[in-house]
Amino acid sequence: MKSHNTKSQEQRDKRKIVFVTGTRADFSKIKSLMGKVEDSNDFELFVFVTGMHLSSYFGATVGEVEKNGFKNIFKFINYDKYYQMDKALAITIDGFSRFVNEVQPDLIVIHGDRIEPLAAAIVGSLNNILVAHIEGGEISGTIDDSLRHAISKLAHIHLVNDEKAKQILMQLGENEDSIFVIGSPDMELLGHNTLSLKEAKEYYDIDFENYAIVMFHPVTTEFMNMKTQSENLVSALKASGKNYIVIYPNNDLGFEFIIESYEALRGLSNFRLFPSLRFEYFIALLKNADFIIGNSSCILKEALYLGIPGILVGSRQNGRAGSQSVLKVEAQSSEILQAIGQIHENKSKVDETHIEILDSSERFFAYLQSNAFFEIPTQKVFRKIVM
Repeated sequence: MKSHNTKSQEQRDKRKIVFVTGTRADFSKIKSLMGKVEDSNDFELFVFVTGMHLSSYFGATVGEVEKNGFKNIFKFINYDKYYQMDKALAITIDGFSRFVNEVQPDLIVIHGDRIEPLAAAIVGSLNNILVAHIEGGEISGTIDDSLRHAISKLAHIHLVNDEKAKQILMQLGENEDSIFVIGSPDMELLGHNTLSLKEAKEYYDIDFENYAIVMFHPVTTEFMNMKTQSENLVSALKASGKNYIVIYPNNDLGFEFIIESYEALRGLSNFRLFPSLRFEYFIALLKNADFIIGNSSCILKEALYLGIPGILVGSRQNGRAGSQSVLKVEAQSSEILQAIGQIHENKSKVDETHIEILDSSERFFAYLQSNAFFEIPTQKVFRKIVM
């Protein structure tokens, strides 16, 4: 007779994989990988949900994680009403440390360049737990680069978009054997998204025939200028007379200035404001948008792949691949307005842009099953480039 107070041998033998998600954006990039782990008989998935996911102010997107039916979801609030990034980092380190000491994972998987993956990387490296970092080796400018590179130096395993990112990590002294090219996991979802524009519009009660999408995030190193920049953007959007779907920024330092500026748009018939959009619905809307404007990486990835013209405002994506294929302007009202008027003259450049779509989840899971990740040592060694 089996004991009811102990796990089965099969459960004990499974390797435990923890994924960390703090925003609607990073969840869209990792959920296909999480699904592979959840459906496997060899691994047990744990999901550490924190950051913006738990904030009703930003749409309480933890619901999107829960709708996928993952069994082991742990929720942790890492902020107070002021959203101080350094304080949130410290709180996340403390909370995640308690979590991993209870779960005892074999692998921690993190994504991107925010404080939540940085906290998880610190905890993993200091507790001798393997950390896999998705989309290291990217270049985007601002504080994001510093955070991303810091995470890469703490992580043991690198799951990168392409060979260019691999070379950058090797330039940072990372071991080539620890770098695996799997592509961008969210991009493979574009081909599988069958949601119609009609469904998306009905779900969010959008009645625009034609529209553009606005996604503008804070640049923490330009905190003193964020109020002026966001007001300039709003002024240009209003002056253009076009219809816009406006999505709230992330909660980095300075987000309040952007949201305060958006209050001038509330109630106007040609603007719809949303704290967040479900990824599948967002992609359906993006596919049919006239253009996208702001400083989100989506302008240089999903939008480019779908052939949607983009306008990059300000410095946030400086240096990121694809920026040569969109219009780039300073955060000045006149420049932004002029770019909006000229955006469709840039369409041919966008159509010539090719982004390779790899089956990222399959590649990731193949490496996971082959034990390739678990053969990577937790003791890191700096690799010099031979000149």
